[in-house]
Amino acid sequence: MASRVLAVLCLLAAAAVLPALAVTDRDEVCAADNAGRDKAQALRLKVIAVVSILVGSAIGAGVPSLGRRFPALRPDTDLFLALKAFAGGVILATGLVHILPAAFDALGSPCLVRGPWKRFPFAGLVAMLAAIATLIVDTVATGYFHRTNAKRAAAVTDEPTPGDLETSSDDHHGHVHGMSVIAATPDDDELVRHRVISQVLELGVVVHSLIIGMSLGASDFPSTVRPLVPALTFHQLFEGIGLGGCIVQAKFRLKSVVAMALLFSLTTPVGIGVGIAISSVYDETSPTALVVQGLLEAAAAGILVYMALVDILAEEFTKPRVQSRARLQLGLNVSLLLGAGLMSLLAIWA
Repeated sequence: MASRVLAVLCLLAAAAVLPALAVTDRDEVCAADNAGRDKAQALRLKVIAVVSILVGSAIGAGVPSLGRRFPALRPDTDLFLALKAFAGGVILATGLVHILPAAFDALGSPCLVRGPWKRFPFAGLVAMLAAIATLIVDTVATGYFHRTNAKRAAAVTDEPTPGDLETSSDDHHGHVHGMSVIAATPDDDELVRHRVISQVLELGVVVHSLIIGMSLGASDFPSTVRPLVPALTFHQLFEGIGLGGCIVQAKFRLKSVVAMALLFSLTTPVGIGVGIAISSVYDETSPTALVVQGLLEAAAAGILVYMALVDILAEEFTKPRVQSRARLQLGLNVSLLLGAGLMSLLAIWA
């Protein structure tokens, strides 16, 4: 009897102590560890990171545009298709290997003791909703531009041309002119599709780039910043190739191409600058920072996964030109796996 009472007392004591231990462990995990902190050395590495990432991003976004001087890189070549498959693998790995796990880690952090964050996988939910929202924006925007182009084509068809006035007796001239306008509509539709894809893809990439830039800039630990410099440089290089390929196919005006490339190239360096500015007050383990970072990362992951699978890979892999050539199919699959594999490998350091 005494042993049972002692056992019950031990269980009650354990039940009383465990919450305290849990709080102690949580406090130890969430407490700021100043070992290895060197603000001056970390700042020097951040300046190097800004220059390195800026150059890498610009090169990546600019490589697909070299098709104007190098015919082998034009959008209608097999090499460009392989480059785009590689970029699709990079973007897919970015979403699934880099961003989504980071979102789960942030929203599942032991520092989040209040709120519903541990009771439900919000990172997966937000990623799914972001992918669905991307689908809606993608289809609605494409449909809107298709209808707009159709109305313009109909208006051009109805307008009399100088040839129509000179040969008004020939009833077939206006008809042939109208048919030529309508025949160009499929090309216009494809162009609209590429423009929507490039803009939605840039949105997801920019959100992610800003977050990783702020995370790097806010760290005062050289041991954390040092491996991130080369890793993020290659990360932005590969992402730039994917985004640049979509921009080239969209055939924007030169000003728009430069603006989109600059926006992508500057986002991470600007994020690093913001991180440096707030490093003295920013606490990456605070509940607010974890929730905001987790939700934004999850949304960016959903956008990038959708864009990689639907708008980049599926669109290219299902073209009759690819389906009818087994060797080209094999090359694209190898390129896809290579891009996804290299980007996944970078997750060891970043």
